Amino acid sequence: MAIKDIKPLEGFDWEAFENDGVSAADKAAQKAAYEGTLNNVNDNEVVDGTITSINDREVVVNIGYKSEGIIARSEFRYAPDLKVGDTVEVYIENQEDKKGQLVLSHKKARQSRSWDRVNAALANDEIVTGFVKCRTKGGMIVDVLGTEAFLPGSQIDVKPIRDYDTFVGKTMEFKIVKINQEFRNVVVSHKALIEAELEQQKKEIISKLEKGQILEGTVKNITNYGVFIDLGGVDGLIHITDLSWGRVSDPKEIVQLDQKLNVVIIDFDDEKKRIALGLKQLTPHPWDALDPNLKVGDKVKGKVVVMADYGAFIEIAPGVEGLIHVSEMSWSAHLHSAQEFMKVGDEVEAVILTLDREERKMSLGVKQLREDPWEKIEEKYPVGSQHTAKVRNFTNFGVFVEVEEGVDGLIHISDLSWTKKVKHPSEFTKIGEPIEVQVLDIDKENRRLSLGHKQLEENPWDKFEEVFTQDSVHQGKITEVLDKGAVIALEGGVEGFATPKHLVKEDGSQAQLGETLDFKVIEFNKEAKRIILSHSRIFEDVARAEAKAAKKAEAAAKKASRPQKEQAPVIKNVAASTSLGDIDALAALKEKMDDAKE
Repeated sequence: MAIKDIKPLEGFDWEAFENDGVSAADKAAQKAAYEGTLNNVNDNEVVDGTITSINDREVVVNIGYKSEGIIARSEFRYAPDLKVGDTVEVYIENQEDKKGQLVLSHKKARQSRSWDRVNAALANDEIVTGFVKCRTKGGMIVDVLGTEAFLPGSQIDVKPIRDYDTFVGKTMEFKIVKINQEFRNVVVSHKALIEAELEQQKKEIISKLEKGQILEGTVKNITNYGVFIDLGGVDGLIHITDLSWGRVSDPKEIVQLDQKLNVVIIDFDDEKKRIALGLKQLTPHPWDALDPNLKVGDKVKGKVVVMADYGAFIEIAPGVEGLIHVSEMSWSAHLHSAQEFMKVGDEVEAVILTLDREERKMSLGVKQLREDPWEKIEEKYPVGSQHTAKVRNFTNFGVFVEVEEGVDGLIHISDLSWTKKVKHPSEFTKIGEPIEVQVLDIDKENRRLSLGHKQLEENPWDKFEEVFTQDSVHQGKITEVLDKGAVIALEGGVEGFATPKHLVKEDGSQAQLGETLDFKVIEFNKEAKRIILSHSRIFEDVARAEAKAAKKAEAAAKKASRPQKEQAPVIKNVAASTSLGDIDALAALKEKMDDAKE
């Protein structure tokens, strides 16, 4: 075959032939047309995209660009209901990475717009959806519109939350309540939404409330003073005294949290904001069920539930109490406080003293279980019997003692000692100390014994009468100096008294406290138990006797020297003889009168 001279066709497009029939011009035109169908996007721009597919790890989003973007599923954790077809906002980080992939971020898109949305939501009082991320001190951290907000524990629910962890990972509705623009802090509340819902219910419930109405409620909160009950949006309080007819120390003994129970409306204020509820009122009063045969004088057993200084309250049945006054706890008159006899929790037996079923009052006594010691006082403490008592109290006139519980007596100050002059009983004994006594008299009507202490010893004044005779001299010590004289301690434990005049010593000085001197008895009075002494009389009497003897001698000498004829005639007149005769008798009388004056 002969090769012919073949020439290329004029105008043949070799570039189009090499590109499957598409010319460069067509290709450029097609490219321009294709790019015209795509959105114009820029890096760092926020746009809306449509979700085309979702799996556990990734979310594929189409923003109308030549390629789709892939976003981590974790960025949509706040939206567990996310599905294909949902429109989401995305942030364009890079139009094309090294692999030619569009790089998007949903998290950054929310953050870039979130602050404006948060402020708009607060201004418009909008309800927003948030995701509870984690627990923190005092509350929870919530993702709201791409911004982290704080949810206080008190704003989670209308009732106290005991376990915050149950809310972590949940998507809830919130209301933005506060924003700090300077520090970009946001506070949200879920409670506000609930309260708004309950407010309408509350109005409906309150409008229907009536005293005596019985409602079902739920224990919302327990305090030391009562229990708060949720009546379906309205709270009421059962005071601790209205939980049970019996005394309640802790409301938790009666109810538990979240417990449902029936309550009765006792009272409410005019606006019905404070509702008083009762639980015990739904059961009969225990006094109505009290044994009808129970009467005064019967013995009952019970438990001490309340103590006071004046007495103890005894619960003989739930809701039925009686008072034991402190005066009914013992026959003793020295009762200060009921706590001396019993305490809360003690099991006691008592006698019913009074019973008023209408007033629902009862008084009890425990001393009545023991015999009154004054019933047979004459047999147990006869006059003249000796006993050991306990000093209870002092007065200026004596000592009050307790012989036994309920039996008191008085020792008069004059019956403390035969010899010692007691100015105040505290000089003789002390409160609380034992003292030996003898019964002198019994006053059964006034429940008082007259007692003596000195009567346990013989009366030493019988012997003193023989020892301290008139003009006898004894040694004594000055133990006390007073304005009117001095007290002198003598042998045998007895005391005497000397006036200042009789305390002058022979040298003219005054006897001092603590000196031991000789004293002459110038008066002894057994009945008054008084001995009057004198130190000066010892040397004064000697001098007086010497002077008297000298005078007698002088008179005798004069008589002997007279002439016989000059002697006076004998007076036979008896009267004259009596009045003028015995000069010594007159002198003795004068001396006696002088002593009496002293």
